[in-house]
Amino acid sequence: MATATTHPMIVKTPGTCGGRPRIDGHRIRVRDIVDLYVKRGLSAEEVAEAYPSITLAQIHAALAYYHDFQEEIEADIRDDDRFIEQFIREHPESVIRWGSC
Repeated sequence: MATATTHPMIVKTPGTCGGRPRIDGHRIRVRDIVDLYVKRGLSAEEVAEAYPSITLAQIHAALAYYHDFQEEIEADIRDDDRFIEQFIREHPESVIRWGSC
């Protein structure tokens, strides 16, 4: 069962998306929105184009959650980055490198 947060459109569900905050009714995590909006510089409208199943209100709710719990989301991003780096080290044959033949 999803656990509501202080942000009505954002929930945490054990076993779904690693229990990380996500948009209610979707598997789109707050950190996914943050990656596009904050880290890559897309506008909220461009994020909505990338995720057409969610609304601008949901995108803004995710960004509000990020601003209220920035350290939590940044820790999630660091954890994901470490996992990816470790996977690449342990399974280099599974990684497709751009620009290689």
